[in-house]
Amino acid sequence: MVANKGYIDADGHVFDGGAYRRYIEPPYDKRQGFTVSGDSFDRGMNGAIDQFMDTTAEVWLEVLDRGGLDCTVLFPTSGLSVGFIREPDFAAAFCRAYNNYMSEEFIKVSPRLRAVAILPLQDVDEAVVELRRAVTELNMSGAMLATDGPWVLGDPKFDPLYAEAERLGTMVGLHAGGSLRGRGFEEYLINRFIQSHTLAHPGAQMRHMVSMILEGVPEKFPDLRIAYLEAGCTWVPFLMDRMDENFEFRGYKEAPLLTKLPSEYVASPNIFVACEPEERLLPETLKLLGEDSVIYASDWPHWDGSYPESLFELEAREDLTPEQKRMILIDNPKRLYSLD
Repeated sequence: MVANKGYIDADGHVFDGGAYRRYIEPPYDKRQGFTVSGDSFDRGMNGAIDQFMDTTAEVWLEVLDRGGLDCTVLFPTSGLSVGFIREPDFAAAFCRAYNNYMSEEFIKVSPRLRAVAILPLQDVDEAVVELRRAVTELNMSGAMLATDGPWVLGDPKFDPLYAEAERLGTMVGLHAGGSLRGRGFEEYLINRFIQSHTLAHPGAQMRHMVSMILEGVPEKFPDLRIAYLEAGCTWVPFLMDRMDENFEFRGYKEAPLLTKLPSEYVASPNIFVACEPEERLLPETLKLLGEDSVIYASDWPHWDGSYPESLFELEAREDLTPEQKRMILIDNPKRLYSLD
């Protein structure tokens, strides 16, 4: 056990497959299955990687103490694929079941266990209702927007959802499911999961950041806090330059809502990006993105997370100042999630 250092994990996970059977409402409890079909890749490498660990509240509290974390903000695993559900009514029930599960079995157990809601983006009106319920009744710390699905999150049809999040003073966090499926890539040309997973998370975040920035989401909702999670952060300066270059030539016509450069919106204090502790260009990214915008995420217990080693690696970096580490590990996630 490591002494509590006040650090905040901005993105931990639960294995939530069983939650839907236990918490789903009739008539959906009679469905044959609740899993959403994936891309057929074997994430466990024929059993070499332990895919599913116990993620009860009690286990998570022990996990926090391994690295000296004060608290975690929990995201789903099965629920990352909610965007692939075709039936809007079932998507809404699926989200309600997960959110009730997190409230009952994690949030109510300990103040060190926080969670964000998942929302049925298939029906924006239902998503607004569920966001309001999750924040005001279930004490959830924001909402996850699934990046895997038949949408781009800058689409004006999502404006009522962003308006409600801004009104509630809560955040929205974009999270992918680690697959190229539905991402605009030709996945059938990729024959190994290592290739798919290399592109999946940053590819999803790039697609939606371009959409949200150039469609003017931060312009229309200047107080809305938006987080881009589990893709690292060093891709962001590249995308800032790409958007600025294209805005120079076409912005007057194709991004008319913007009143400043795309990169200026990205570098605003209400845009947050989760870093990977081993990113070599992290110091340079902090200079361009802003020291008040980068957060740490454990990704525990997913196979591609290395907590608590990842936390210790970030602590040990000599190219970051103590102040920068404190902001990444405490101040920035606290502001993102409005934590006490």
